[in-house]
Amino acid sequence: MASNLNLQNANLLISAGEIRQFPSADVPQVALSGRSNVGKSSLINTLLCRKALARVSSAPGKTITINFYNVDKKLFLVDLPGYGFAKRPPQEKAKWSALTDGFFTKNPNIDRLALVLQLIDLKVGPTADDVMMLSYLTEAELPFAVIATKTDKLNKTERAAALQALRSHPAIPADTVIIPFSAQTGEGKNDVLNLIYERIG
Repeated sequence: MASNLNLQNANLLISAGEIRQFPSADVPQVALSGRSNVGKSSLINTLLCRKALARVSSAPGKTITINFYNVDKKLFLVDLPGYGFAKRPPQEKAKWSALTDGFFTKNPNIDRLALVLQLIDLKVGPTADDVMMLSYLTEAELPFAVIATKTDKLNKTERAAALQALRSHPAIPADTVIIPFSAQTGEGKNDVLNLIYERIG
C-alpha cells in the first residue's frame, strides 16, 4: 500500500466536533498530537505537499475539532486538537479532553491506529502537558514517535543539546523514534513519511 500512496490525492474529509462524527472507513489512521502552535498543520501541509490544506490557526487552540484528512482513500491523517492553551474557559478544556479521550477510547477504528506522531517544539522542550500526553500514550501502549519541530530555530549546538535532552527525558521511552523536523527547510519530511509507510504496511 505504502509505495503506491498518492500524497497529492488528499482532502479534509471532516472536522469532527463530536465522537459520533468520526468516520468508520476501515483504513489505517495516523494521529498528530501536540500543544497549540507546535506545528501540526505545517507538518500535514509539508507531508502532503500542500500550502494550506491544513489551516494554520491565527488563534492557537481556537477550534476544538478532530480533523480527518483522507489520503488517497488509504490513510487517515488525524489532526487532534492542540492542548496547553491556558486562557481557555474550563468548559472548553473539558470539551477538548472529552473529544481527545473519545478518539482513543471510542474510536470505531482504534484498532487501525497505526501510529501517533507526538509533536514537541524542540526549542521549548516537553511541557507539562506534553509529559501528560506522553505518559498516557505509554501507559495505553499506543504506538508513537516524537517529532521534534521547528529545528530551524536552533543553532547546531542548541539543537544537539535539545535532542539529547529529548532522548534522555524520563517521559520518553528509550526505544522511541525521535525525528527532527522543520517545515521551513523540509528536514525530516522523508523520515516521517518512511515511518508512516513502515507502520501502515
